[in-house]
Amino acid sequence: MRKQSKRLKAAAAVIERKTYSVAEAVKKIKESATAKFPESVDIAVRLGVDPKKADQAVRGTVALPHGIGKEVRVLVIAKPPKDEEARAAGADHVGFADYIEKIKGGWTDVDVIVATPDSMGELGKLGKILGPRGLMPNPKSGTVTMDVGKAVKEVKAGKIEFRVEKAGILHATIGKANFGAEKLAENVHSFLNTVVRLKPASAKGTYIKSVFLSATMGPSVEIDRNEIAAH
Repeated sequence: MRKQSKRLKAAAAVIERKTYSVAEAVKKIKESATAKFPESVDIAVRLGVDPKKADQAVRGTVALPHGIGKEVRVLVIAKPPKDEEARAAGADHVGFADYIEKIKGGWTDVDVIVATPDSMGELGKLGKILGPRGLMPNPKSGTVTMDVGKAVKEVKAGKIEFRVEKAGILHATIGKANFGAEKLAENVHSFLNTVVRLKPASAKGTYIKSVFLSATMGPSVEIDRNEIAAH
């Protein structure tokens, strides 16, 4: 425990209490990520929206140019012949009735579920299991589709889904601390540009209130909001 707190103090010493450009923030995160494993880099964006209002519930997807640095496990719920298309595209698990039963039993050992529209009648009944884990497929995120092969390839290549939480905050993983600084910065910009484009017409006042980057075991770094507006 003492060793961990010593490491955290050393990591925190790298970061001043001020706002940084994306490039500077990425550099600070890389300097402070000193764990013995490749730490994930997460982004938290506080939005000036009311998530309780349907027209302000910001959600979307973004294809990060450099992925998130981890193998994404994909389950495809589909009947023949779409199941073969999913397997050919590299899905980790493919099936219909067998996986519906597994999920009913509590199995959710995947990162993303893709489903064909005709399978949603059965899968939709499992909302209490899949909803809290963020695994329920959705047409808006491209995970309810007949083009299952394309969906699997996009997810495997770095497409992520995000949605605003009750407190008005978006959380997402945007890479690993061992990525090159330029790659991490490009992922950050891609994510933020997408969030800016999704600003609800009904949102009043400041839309992006704050943006923080952090590594798994390190302190957070605040990004200058003026720079976001410039990209």
